[in-house]
Amino acid sequence: MLRPDFPITTPRLTLRAFRQDDLDELNSFQSRADVARYLYWGPRSRAESAAALAKRVHSDTLSQEGQFLAVAVELTETGQLIGDLNLEYVSSEHRQGEIGFVFHPDHHGKGFAAEAAVELLRLGFEDLGLHRIIGRCDGRNTASATLMERLGMRKEAHLRENEVVKGDWTDELVFAMLEGEWKTRHA
Repeated sequence: MLRPDFPITTPRLTLRAFRQDDLDELNSFQSRADVARYLYWGPRSRAESAAALAKRVHSDTLSQEGQFLAVAVELTETGQLIGDLNLEYVSSEHRQGEIGFVFHPDHHGKGFAAEAAVELLRLGFEDLGLHRIIGRCDGRNTASATLMERLGMRKEAHLRENEVVKGDWTDELVFAMLEGEWKTRHA
């Protein structure tokens, strides 16, 4: 079981559980077409962000496979919500998980996603005891692919036109890291 001891602080960020009062800031980036471009969902209305937030507010613990841990990322200096992280517990038998991340475009290119995602990997490997963590992205999403490579995840697959997303055939990239690789990088 994983119930993080929130808040988790990094040099510039505070990672915490989502709260009901996060709606305006969450919708400020979920409603953007440039954010949703490579995601399964389109730009979200305020009501759709509220429904997504309701799930995140109640996703602060992982106790069984199929659940996901939702982590809000805020700038410590201002308290502004700038990102949304997920760690899904994919398999207890095989000790596998999957990470995901979405950040407000105003904060792209500053290393915030990497700073936060390292903590998400740490939670998965060190606190939940996962053996393998994957990350997937649309093949056109070079920023996400580059981030996963910077985190030390290996590109394991490039699936050609494997899904129809928003009416178009899309490629999918799969990255992964093993527990031993995590330990080697963070010993």
